[in-house]
Amino acid sequence: MNAARVLSAPWLSSGPTSRVLELLNSGGEEARVVGGAVRNALLDVPIVDVDVATTALPEEVVRRAKEAGIKSVPTGIEHGTVTLVVDGRPFEITTLREDTETFGRKAKVSFGRDWVGDARRRDFTINALSVGADGVVHDYVGGLDDIARRRVRFIGEAKARIEEDFLRILRFFRIHAAFGAGEVDREGYLACVSARAGLSMLSAERMRMEILKLLVADGAVSAVTAMTDGGLLQMVFAGVTYTGTFAAMIAAERTLGLKADATRRLAALGVAVTEDARRLAVRLRLSNSEAKALDSMGHRWWRLAGMDEARARRRLYRLGEASYRDRLLLAWARAGHGADPAPWVALARLPQRFTPPKFPLKAADFIARGVAEGPALGHVLTLAEDAWLAADFPLEPAALASLADQAVARLTRDAKS
Repeated sequence: MNAARVLSAPWLSSGPTSRVLELLNSGGEEARVVGGAVRNALLDVPIVDVDVATTALPEEVVRRAKEAGIKSVPTGIEHGTVTLVVDGRPFEITTLREDTETFGRKAKVSFGRDWVGDARRRDFTINALSVGADGVVHDYVGGLDDIARRRVRFIGEAKARIEEDFLRILRFFRIHAAFGAGEVDREGYLACVSARAGLSMLSAERMRMEILKLLVADGAVSAVTAMTDGGLLQMVFAGVTYTGTFAAMIAAERTLGLKADATRRLAALGVAVTEDARRLAVRLRLSNSEAKALDSMGHRWWRLAGMDEARARRRLYRLGEASYRDRLLLAWARAGHGADPAPWVALARLPQRFTPPKFPLKAADFIARGVAEGPALGHVLTLAEDAWLAADFPLEPAALASLADQAVARLTRDAKS
């Protein structure tokens, strides 16, 4: 099969992509753009990276780049991949290849000149399309038909493709969530469910990458639901998943006009208490900032339900705007779709109408009242700050002086008791 379609794309005929193709399309060699860039162009969605396949061997790619004054980086030269940097933009250039032994990312390959064989070794039909500088799209596996149907389908036998690399289970759902429509492909789904034990062989880093991308895709709810129904997410999370809370979080984000946030959605899907957050941080090897945000959201989120304005101001002061918003959204999502959105929206938009002031009392204010430096000074500052918050952030000098005096008096009473 080699269905053909002409892709009208200005980036193929001018700019850095055109320069790369021109560099490699000479001397009996051929180069084409492959994979996600072709898929995205046909689906009319933004193109993130442009990958190029070529018949030229890696050493020849490096030689030509050097002669043209183009920087080359041997990012995966043992597997035939060289990165060229053109006008500040990276292009992965990979020599056509076939797997001779397949075991995940450590597959042994041999180089060749067979475009059909190179296409058939890829994971999904919509990722196996290639396009030349002339705009002609080459399809050897039925990818164009699947693009039209927005269907994500394994190339060949799904079971065999998954056994080559179990990460393809997660990629199947992630790519369906991003580009598919309707139900997931039945054969692919059943093969993923049957092979789910293979997820335990994946590194935390690889799982993290796919899961976080999946959670922010447009079709994340249906994909996550299908994964949960098939016992797949439980294998990844090693715990309970909350698909209803996940859907409610996405609805809350959209109500507030917020950008999709992977960490926030991960909390909705897998965090009920802080222990869940810590487990997920290890399971997915989250970054320090991601782990901290997840832990903060899981910390007594239920206390934010039903707050009045005064209490919400105190929470905003204590947590800061980002942590306040994210923990509040988790509380809202866990309240479910039946919750009245109006009070939640009002609480979520509090930072737009109120900026907490800085605590105005300083250590000097208490030293002047006879409090010695040391633990007592820190304690009295805490007492005064708590009282200041309870009084709704007064800034008048007389009110602050009264709060300071009361805090010192309480410190003295505590010391005597």
